[in-house]
Amino acid sequence: MIKWIAKLFSSTPKEENIEDNMKKYLIVGLGNIGAEYVNTRHNIGFKVLDFLAKKEGLSFETVKLGSLAEYKFKGRTFFLLKPNTYMNLSGKAVKYWMDKENIPLENILVITDDLNLSFGTIRIKPKGSDGGHNGLKNINLVLNTQNYTRYRFGISDQFKKGQQIDYVLGEWNAEEEAKLPERLETSAEIIKTFGTAGLENTMTTFNGK
Repeated sequence: MIKWIAKLFSSTPKEENIEDNMKKYLIVGLGNIGAEYVNTRHNIGFKVLDFLAKKEGLSFETVKLGSLAEYKFKGRTFFLLKPNTYMNLSGKAVKYWMDKENIPLENILVITDDLNLSFGTIRIKPKGSDGGHNGLKNINLVLNTQNYTRYRFGISDQFKKGQQIDYVLGEWNAEEEAKLPERLETSAEIIKTFGTAGLENTMTTFNGK
């Protein structure tokens, strides 16, 4: 009788699966593959994930539609994804790994550069337009929603008229290079806080810092 009552109140396999999925996070760093893009402003998403992986002793594995590293922290599993589809087709990789690992939309964090923010400025938002960013534009299209968290990393707009592409695909200047390590350290903390303390706490703690 006691065992029967206990069974009534115990979690079903389906409930346990849902609970497990809620502890999984897909962290997507946007960028372009190729040695010529490694240290460019447009590849800050890749750079953030590379920094966290190196810091935690993780290795990226070449997988379908990208490179993936698995990071376990405080009972959570973070899938660090660098799409290899090139920026304009980023949504394909996001959708594939989101579905494959059964990761809920609210547990996705996309890291991208932003021309409208001064260098190193942090802006974390639960949704929003693509802001002219081709990577976000494709993700919005493929997922058919804008309701996923994005972390915009400011790269500023210090370029002359007609030179936007060269600026975005250009390398960091000496002053930016000097400040990047601290910003990358903060970015790694943002990822961990997003998974362990939730979006609201992450925004309160880091936005504008």
